[in-house]
Amino acid sequence: MHKIILIIKREFLTRVRKKTFIIGTILFPLLYLGLIFGTGYIADKTKENVSIAMLDQSGLFTEELIKSVNGNDTSNTIKLVTSTPEIFKANFDSLGYDGYVIIPANFSWRAGVDSNSILVNTKKSFGIGALSPVEKKINRMWNKIKHDSLGLDAAKEAILNKNLSLKVNNEKNKNSDAGVATVIGYVSGFLMYFILLLYGSQVMMGVTEEKTSRIAEVVVSSVKPFQLMIGKIIGIGMVALTQFLIWIACIFIIYNIGKTSGSGGAASSMVGQIQNVFTTVNVPLVVGCFIFYLLAGFFFYSSLYAAIGSAINEDMREAQSLSFPITMLIIFSIALMTPAISNPSSSVAVWASIIPFSSPIVMMARIPFGVPNTVPYWQLGLSMVLLIAGFMFTTWFAARIYRTGILMYGKKPSWKEMIKWAFRK
Repeated sequence: MHKIILIIKREFLTRVRKKTFIIGTILFPLLYLGLIFGTGYIADKTKENVSIAMLDQSGLFTEELIKSVNGNDTSNTIKLVTSTPEIFKANFDSLGYDGYVIIPANFSWRAGVDSNSILVNTKKSFGIGALSPVEKKINRMWNKIKHDSLGLDAAKEAILNKNLSLKVNNEKNKNSDAGVATVIGYVSGFLMYFILLLYGSQVMMGVTEEKTSRIAEVVVSSVKPFQLMIGKIIGIGMVALTQFLIWIACIFIIYNIGKTSGSGGAASSMVGQIQNVFTTVNVPLVVGCFIFYLLAGFFFYSSLYAAIGSAINEDMREAQSLSFPITMLIIFSIALMTPAISNPSSSVAVWASIIPFSSPIVMMARIPFGVPNTVPYWQLGLSMVLLIAGFMFTTWFAARIYRTGILMYGKKPSWKEMIKWAFRK
């Protein structure tokens, strides 16, 4: 046991003291926020603004009506043009328009025109959503025309335009919020996905480096291969856990500072969102389950990655081919996460959150929706027990491969041969 602790200490301190760990711990939250807000900013700046000319022969669309719809919006504008289609068609692009629409003289809602489409004439292709803002403006004008034709005043028009909204009343959990639970489910699932892939591959690469540099030969002369593998897995797992706890601590610090300072603007909005999370989700349960599934899922997959690392040599193509089935299990789990979040009580969500290879990701996507309402205690308990049994089996299985592969050089093994190593007496 003392030797395993020494290996754990070495693996943990070696990685925590690296600049890459410090930079990654600081940069990951910043990059994640930058990804969320940056993609929205880029999408807003790079969106295509469309200017459409309207040739109205019906007299229904007036300058006042178009101005009321355009307002102060200088993008995606509609302008009323007095010209004939034959003349305007030849040079509309040189006048600064991206396209034009023709409203015929017999255009009327009484003639059942609602079932028809308005043709936008252009000289170039547009993306799927490029014309959507223009379409919304034209529909707003068209609704206004219909309301005026029916003699509806502003009050009646407001009543007609008011839609019903559905809100869920969870009788067992009054504070539940499906929107917050969905966001936390996605964040937890993807965070688990990245950690399993990133740190699992670190275990594999660490074992491979020690093997190819012959350090493993020196180490196994003092400790058993199983002790070396377990120490490496636990040490790297503690690194992942440390990084996660630092991120959680940063969230609590931001929340408390923003709450006590009473600052406004974006900071106040962020604090309000975090406070909404605290009131609608059982945060201690989510964090506690995340730590459990992080460690158990990491042990489940990293032991297999360690076995692969012990079997390969310097050729990284071997690592890619042998680790592909393991990586596909993680990718398949993230694919199951989306339907599980859409319907967390479905049979797919239930079984995917119980089966060990997918439970770390899928169960963490379901837990924010409520325990025991959405996730009964028996499902959570069974999932944990099976995952513990699963990583105990994969650790035993990987250790059998590790003891042979770590000292084998110059041979390219296959999964069939590695399985023979595992069940060899």
